[in-house]
Amino acid sequence: MDIRFLAQSAVELVDGDTRILMDPFLTGNPKATVAAEELEPTHILLTHGHADHYGDTVEIAKRTGAPVVALVEIANELSELGVETVHDPNLGGTVAFDWGWVKLVPAWHSSTTPNGTVSPAAGMLVMVGETLIYHLGDTALFSDLKLIAQRGNHVNVALVPIGGHYTIDRFDAVTACEFVGADEVIPIHYDTFPAIETDAQAFKSDVENATETKVVVLAPGETHTVR
Repeated sequence: MDIRFLAQSAVELVDGDTRILMDPFLTGNPKATVAAEELEPTHILLTHGHADHYGDTVEIAKRTGAPVVALVEIANELSELGVETVHDPNLGGTVAFDWGWVKLVPAWHSSTTPNGTVSPAAGMLVMVGETLIYHLGDTALFSDLKLIAQRGNHVNVALVPIGGHYTIDRFDAVTACEFVGADEVIPIHYDTFPAIETDAQAFKSDVENATETKVVVLAPGETHTVR
């Protein structure tokens, strides 16, 4: 499976004909190297409603017909805006597809869509074939992150915010990596705006010194292949 980092928290998971787009904030994103119109996802996953995650969800879903998985309050809004296929789990809920499944887990954060819909925030466990990806969404450091490693499938790749200010910073993110115990970590949600600028290479060094986890730092547009 290929993981393409698109900028901020937007990533694309590609496995054969399956193309999963997560948190597609592209239009207006100063770091984005691809336009929303260029993407042809088969599925769209949304961790929460803030504009830098919600982004181009409606436009891409309407153009491509890709089903969207989002928390129930956001899913209801998307349906009202004309998105035809929406899955509406709440925290703890799982949605199955022919390629695997998506489970919503807690993230300690706020969430309001650009249209004013308030909901919890979530992280997402995404099982594609035999590979488990954990997108932490936007979160603070909290001890329940340990439960991801203690229950269920082992996490192969974790997508971890490190920018601080709105989420965990690179120091708290090291502890989050210790809690989750993934094979690999890709840092996200940093350097897009001045408030979240940080040193991704220092984060990589700190994680690899403290854990057995490998950190893969991707520039926007770069792809990592999970083997």
